[in-house]
Amino acid sequence: MLRAVEVGEPTGPRPVILRHHEIPLPPGSVLGGEVRNIEQVSDALRLLWSEAGFKTKKVVLGMGNQRVLVRELAMPKMPLERIREALPFQVQELLPVPVADALLDFYPIAEGESDGSEVINGLLVAAVRGAVEANVDAVVKAGLDPVAVDLIPFALTRVLLPVGDDSHTALVHIGATTTCVVFVANGIPQFVRIIPAGGDDVTRALVTRFDVDALTADEMKRNLGLEGRVKQKDKGAVEAMFEVTGELLTSLRNTFAFYLNTRSVDALDRVVLSGGGARLDGLAKALGEVSRLRIDVIDPASTFTLADTVDAAAFSDSRGDYAVALGLTLGSAA
Repeated sequence: MLRAVEVGEPTGPRPVILRHHEIPLPPGSVLGGEVRNIEQVSDALRLLWSEAGFKTKKVVLGMGNQRVLVRELAMPKMPLERIREALPFQVQELLPVPVADALLDFYPIAEGESDGSEVINGLLVAAVRGAVEANVDAVVKAGLDPVAVDLIPFALTRVLLPVGDDSHTALVHIGATTTCVVFVANGIPQFVRIIPAGGDDVTRALVTRFDVDALTADEMKRNLGLEGRVKQKDKGAVEAMFEVTGELLTSLRNTFAFYLNTRSVDALDRVVLSGGGARLDGLAKALGEVSRLRIDVIDPASTFTLADTVDAAAFSDSRGDYAVALGLTLGSAA
């Protein structure tokens, strides 16, 4: 699914959602969040802009799939610009591709000390150059102006946590093909993991097991969920959903455990759940049971105002799906 939202006054206390829209992408044009057919995606973008009536052509793109690597990294204390210049000479052993094939950035977290020297502790962000360029090319071919490429976990932090939040929170965004997990302390991202699993895995399991199309499988997901009394005829479908979601829940539990075991902290305050995949009935409860953490499902549009151009009732049903797009607009104003 291709989604976009146009926001006015992004630096104000309550940014205004002016327009939003989503359309399905041609099958195979995007796989795992990576553009595979630039022409088809650019055609879809032109259609999206036409149907939505977006007034701006400036676009912030989000990246957050298996072609993006985020790792903790300590660099000698120096200005951020010099750190970025030094990255290609420091990080080759951390990358799955040659440095020349990657786009690198550094997100500083805190100052520290290592072997008697002052360092900057932060996050290395590395993306496969070809994957980023394909996304940008599709936007340019659609006649749009890509002003920035942002990391999806950072966008989620901006939109799901209020300014000044001092909690120790795990943000879990379950998309169609990936699940982004970002741990945030006092409003600053500390650790990021991208899990190659999402809501589409449940859909595919139902399609395969019951020989139905994707639309029918999605309807089964919405109607049945993971909790409540189930009719005998639906037990097979619920079991299939439990099997797939169980694998994701195990990955999330292991991610929480790894993070806590490698930090000098005893526990997280809560988990904030978002994304289209998180709308599966019973999933939040199941995550709370396996993680033994408080689960909050937050409306990403709660700090925004809806313009008169937006149908509030229609937007209400899908507002959770726009968390990433809304966070990207806030980043464009930073």
